[in-house]
Amino acid sequence: MLGWAIAFLIIALIAALLGFGGVAGAAAGIAKIIFLVFLIAFVLALIF
Repeated sequence: MLGWAIAFLIIALIAALLGFGGVAGAAAGIAKIIFLVFLIAFVLALIF
């Protein structure tokens, strides 16, 4: 799951460099959501 977050972050960075602001914002938002889900799953795995 962390790999997906990093992939979307890279897509956002490339889109921002090419001037696609909407795509960059959407990809960055998706990356944030996936990263938060990863963190929650990681903490739950550590607890259990």
